[in-house]
Amino acid sequence: MSSLPTTPTPTNRGHWMTLAVVGLAQLMVVLDATVVNIALPSAQADLGFTDGQRQWIITAYSLAFGSLLLLGGRLSDLMGRKRTFIIGLIGFAIASALGGAAGTFELLVGARALQGAFGALLAPTALAVLTTTFTIPKERARAFGGFGAIAGAGGAIGLLLGGILTEALNWRWNLYINVFIAAVALIGALIYIPLMARTGPRPKLDIPGTILVSAGLFGLVFGFSNAETDGWDSPLTWGMLAAAAILLVAFVLWQLRAAHPLLPLSILLDRNRGAAYLSVMIAGAGMFGIFLFVTYYLQLTLGYSPIQTGLAFLPMIGMLVLAAQLGTNIFVPRFGPKVLVPVGMTLGAIGMIWLTFLDGSSAYAANIMPPLMVIGFAMGTIMPASMQTATLGVDRHFAGVASATVNTSQQVGGSVGTALLNTLAATAAADFLVANAPVTQEVGIQAALAGYSTAYWWGAAFFATGAVIAALLFRRRGNGLSLAQAPVAAAPENEPAIAH
Repeated sequence: MSSLPTTPTPTNRGHWMTLAVVGLAQLMVVLDATVVNIALPSAQADLGFTDGQRQWIITAYSLAFGSLLLLGGRLSDLMGRKRTFIIGLIGFAIASALGGAAGTFELLVGARALQGAFGALLAPTALAVLTTTFTIPKERARAFGGFGAIAGAGGAIGLLLGGILTEALNWRWNLYINVFIAAVALIGALIYIPLMARTGPRPKLDIPGTILVSAGLFGLVFGFSNAETDGWDSPLTWGMLAAAAILLVAFVLWQLRAAHPLLPLSILLDRNRGAAYLSVMIAGAGMFGIFLFVTYYLQLTLGYSPIQTGLAFLPMIGMLVLAAQLGTNIFVPRFGPKVLVPVGMTLGAIGMIWLTFLDGSSAYAANIMPPLMVIGFAMGTIMPASMQTATLGVDRHFAGVASATVNTSQQVGGSVGTALLNTLAATAAADFLVANAPVTQEVGIQAALAGYSTAYWWGAAFFATGAVIAALLFRRRGNGLSLAQAPVAAAPENEPAIAH
C-alpha cells in the first residue's frame, strides 16, 4: 500500500464538504468563548449567583480548553482523526445541553468546564483533518483561508449570536444552539471525513509530558484569569504563574529525553513554525482585547443593545473574510508569510491607534466602523497565513499536536491579552478619577474612555511588536518552506493514505 497521501482532484466535492464540517466545528468552539458573555446578566438573574462567581462561567471554559489542548491534539494522532472528531462533537453537544438546562450555578460551571474539555479535543482535530486532507498547495491555501477566517471571526460572531439569542429567546439558548450545530457537523463528519486506518503498532502516549504541560497550561491560564479579577498583587496570581513557569520548563526538559515525546521540540524550533505560533499568540491577544473593550464602549458608553453591539462587528467580520481569501489565494503564494504577516500586524497597530480617538459622542459610520474594518482586514491577513505555516510539513504522526499548538497559542494569547489590557485599562481609569475629583457622571465617562484608550495603545504595541518579530523570524521565500510549493509531509509507513 502506498505511503503517499491520495492527491485530491480540483473537483473533489468531498474535500470541500470536509472543510465545511470542520469549519462548523471550529466556529462552534471559538464562538463559545464569547457567546455566553452577553448572556451572563440574564443567567445571573435567573440562577442568583454573585458578581464574584460570575467570572467562573467564562474561566471554567478557558481553563479546561487551554490546559487540555495538547492532550486533545495528541489523542487525535493516536486514536484517529475521525473517531476523535466524532467523540469531541458528541461530548460538546452533551455538555452544552447540560449547561442550557442547568438549574444551579455549580452545574452551569461544571458544564462549561466539560465544554472546554471536549473543545480541546475538537479544535486541534479539526485543524489536523484540514492539514492532512488538503495536500495540493492551491487547494490548501483556499481551505486555510476559509478556516483562518472562521478562527478570527468566531469571537465577533459569538457576540452577535449571543445578543440575538438572549434578546429573542433567553440565555439558555446560547448553550442549546450548540446541540443543533453539533448535530449537523456530526452528520457531515460521518459522511465526509475520511477514515485513516493504522497498520503498524500504536504509538504510546507521553504520560509524564501530558501531566506536566496540562498542569503548566492550567496554571498559566488560571494565573492570568485571576490577575484580571483579583489583580497582579494577588498571591494566587503570582503563585499560579510561577508554578506554570516551573512546570513548562520541566515539560521542555522532559521532551528532550522522552522516548515518545508529546510535542517534539523540532516542531517548535523550526523558524517558520515558531514565528507562526508567536504571530497567532500576539494576534489572539489583540483580538480578544478588541472584543472586550469595544463591547464595553458600545454598550456602556454609547448605550447599544446586545444585538446592536453584535451587528456593529459585522463590517469587521466582512473585511476579515475578504482579507483571508485575498491573502491565501493571491498574496501568500506570491509574497509568503514574511511579507504578509508583518503587513497584517502593522494594519492591526494602525487600527488600534485609530480607536484611541473615540469619545463619548463618536458616530458609528464615521468613527467606529472604519478602524474595526482595518482591524478585521489585519486579522484576515495574519491568521490564515500563520495557521497554514504552523502546520506545513509536519509529519502526519504529529499533525494533531502541531494543530493543538496553534490553538494553544491563540488561547494563551487571549488570556494574557485580556488580563494585561484589563489591568492597564482599570489602572488608567482609576488614575483619571483620582486626578479629576470630585467624580461626576461626565468624569466617570471620561475615566472609562481613558481606560479604553490605554488598552488600545497597548494593543497597538502588541501588534507592532508582532510585526517586528514576524519580519525577523519568518524565512524569505526560497530559504525554507514555501506555502505555495511545499507538500504536506507524507504519511508514515504505518498509516496508509486517506481513502473515501
